[in-house]
Amino acid sequence: PSPQIFHGREFEYKELVNMLKEDGARVAILGPGGIGKTSLAAAVLHHPDIVAKYAQCYFISCQSTPTCAELVSNVSVHIGYETPQKEKTVIQLFAHSGPSLLVLDNFETPWESSVSRSEVESFLAHLAGIPHLSLMITMRGAERPGKVKWTRPFLGPLEPLTDSAALQTFIDIADVDPNSSVQQLLELTGNIPLAVTLVANVAAFEGCDNTLSRWSAEGTHLLSDGFDKKSSLDISIMLSVSSSRMTDSAQELLGLLSLLPDGLSDVDLVQSGLPIPDILSAKATLIRTSLAMVGNGKRLKLLAPIREYAHNYHPPSDQLKIPLRMYFHRMLELWHNFENVHLSPRMLTQVWVHIANIQSLLSDALQTDPDVTVLQGAIYLDQLTHVTNYPSPSLMLSVVKHMAQWQMHPVYGQFLISIMRHSRYFPTLDTELHISDGTKYFQNAPASEQGNRPQ
Repeated sequence: PSPQIFHGREFEYKELVNMLKEDGARVAILGPGGIGKTSLAAAVLHHPDIVAKYAQCYFISCQSTPTCAELVSNVSVHIGYETPQKEKTVIQLFAHSGPSLLVLDNFETPWESSVSRSEVESFLAHLAGIPHLSLMITMRGAERPGKVKWTRPFLGPLEPLTDSAALQTFIDIADVDPNSSVQQLLELTGNIPLAVTLVANVAAFEGCDNTLSRWSAEGTHLLSDGFDKKSSLDISIMLSVSSSRMTDSAQELLGLLSLLPDGLSDVDLVQSGLPIPDILSAKATLIRTSLAMVGNGKRLKLLAPIREYAHNYHPPSDQLKIPLRMYFHRMLELWHNFENVHLSPRMLTQVWVHIANIQSLLSDALQTDPDVTVLQGAIYLDQLTHVTNYPSPSLMLSVVKHMAQWQMHPVYGQFLISIMRHSRYFPTLDTELHISDGTKYFQNAPASEQGNRPQ
């Protein structure tokens, strides 16, 4: 939806609308985290001239798509396919559609990796080659992706709001009269829109003076090391986390969400068996304090800077991570047990929308001493991404480090099959050794496993 509170971006708003009124526009909204890139893109998308010009408008978050394959999959699902499609299919659909606008939000996620950057830029260039498709991306930093002829004049990176725009934003949220306390609070935010919003929500509940007092007691040590935009954002998040509205349950849920880039639906929250009392009430608390939001797909998730903060300062306990891993493991196991049976596209989609969550949880577990369920889950996930033609070998590289102690377990045979699929991704992999191990393993394996033997 178009942002209801939106101040201080009049120039950028007008420039973007004018650019997108031309056919085949290619524009990038750049700037630091929390600066309002997504809000600006959403506002432009709902301008009457833009709505009138484009038959189809797509707003797609790339926040949980770290590779080109996942980016293509994400786009394909959002433009109407029930299951992930290949790049050629996505390009053909746009090429045969009417005038369309594609907004790729948080594009830095797939673009930043040097491993996948060239592929990501090539995909973007193919999209940009469609004359009637306009592109708008938002991404952190000040650098535009290559291989695309961006519309000129370039829009400069977004800067903090003016004092008047920050004040108006604060007043709209907190419903207070401007005074010296408000001005002092705004100085703490650096006029970064996300920070202004979070601090205003705290002040709306506790009052400006109490908010200032809490900051003095809890945040002075940060000032002594220097005050910059990042520290102001951390402080604003800290104030919301320490609000009296927060409960133990809400804080536990906040920490868990820090590992889940795709977020969780109400069904996930209830059915996953998380030991968080009054979990739906905890969800409501996170929304009220602006620490979480309900995004596309009606899933509760954290904005990227808040997710990073929560992971650093309030990481989830094993008591929370284990039941959620088991919840997703059961999904993967169900898919694995019936992968050779006709399954509805809807079932595959139900697993696929959690891919980033599953990868994150498994990656976290593989950093310590994982049990066999974690290893099995990583192998199931690898099999799924292989079958859907979107291999994700990085997780299997972590699995390799833990398999020596499981050579007598059935999971070892499945591991050998999976790792050999990725031999071209791992130049240092001792392929001959794994072939030898596999031969010995399956020669001595029970009859029930002989069907899994690679041909």
